[in-house]
Amino acid sequence: MKSVVVIGTGTMASGIAAGFISQGIPIVILGRSKEKAEFCLNKSMELAKKLGFCREYANKQFDEIKKLQIAHNFENWDNWDEAQWIIETISENLILKQELFRKLDQIVPIDIPIGSNSSGFPITKISAGLTTANRMLGAHYFMPAEIVPLVEIVLGEKSDEKFAHQIMELYRSIEKRPVLVKKDIPGFLANRIQHALMREALFLVETGIASPADIDDAVRFSFGFRYAAVGPMTQKEISGWDGMANAAKEIYPSLTNTSTLSKKLQKLMDEGKTGMKAGEGFKKWTKEEIQEVTDSYGKRLKAAFDVLNMK
Repeated sequence: MKSVVVIGTGTMASGIAAGFISQGIPIVILGRSKEKAEFCLNKSMELAKKLGFCREYANKQFDEIKKLQIAHNFENWDNWDEAQWIIETISENLILKQELFRKLDQIVPIDIPIGSNSSGFPITKISAGLTTANRMLGAHYFMPAEIVPLVEIVLGEKSDEKFAHQIMELYRSIEKRPVLVKKDIPGFLANRIQHALMREALFLVETGIASPADIDDAVRFSFGFRYAAVGPMTQKEISGWDGMANAAKEIYPSLTNTSTLSKKLQKLMDEGKTGMKAGEGFKKWTKEEIQEVTDSYGKRLKAAFDVLNMK
């Protein structure tokens, strides 16, 4: 079985690698040093162990699975012929990503697809001017990458769609849910929809119509609850587009169409109140509250994963 090469050693790298490891697919993690790569590999192995839905290797000892995985310094590994998919997860710095892709363009066999997990830079920019840009794709995961099923496969201006379908089949084989984004637009699919929702949510908070807690409840216990069963398009197929269209005539004119960040949110950030990591965002967070919410978040995501995979 050919390996998947993950370039980078951060949080996303370990989560991405864990998804493949949990299904018994060989992984190579390349980092700036062997120590960083080994640390990432060990974290990936622990995440994979927690996933608990390895199929082919379910009855093997975990140490046997580990023998399939390789951590390496980038400069000391060149077995590119053994790879079926290469995905970079390095820092969100366009120049660094372009430098890496220029190198990969030269050293990786032309039939092996190469992807970027960048959430901000289009693959068209990352692969600009490269000879083999046709096999380069966006491959956008969502945190935590080992749990959230979606992977957005994004076509750049020169991407060949055959590589996209090849990689989508790979992701389906490890129980991920890939979607094809046919044009390299800012935010791809999910983040565009998410930001449209967040823009309106922040507007409702800023204008005093609802509290952040009530916004959360309104989403989680209404359409958010339904979306674990079906997506927005199918939900309206069920309920009827005519009802949605009539409501839209009344609602659309009152929706915010601001192109700037919420003033209330900007003020919070200017004050260093960026959320849990700072101990305060729209509310103050104690260490105990942070631990409780993050633990609950992980458990609920795993439960949601199980719901999404119900037949």
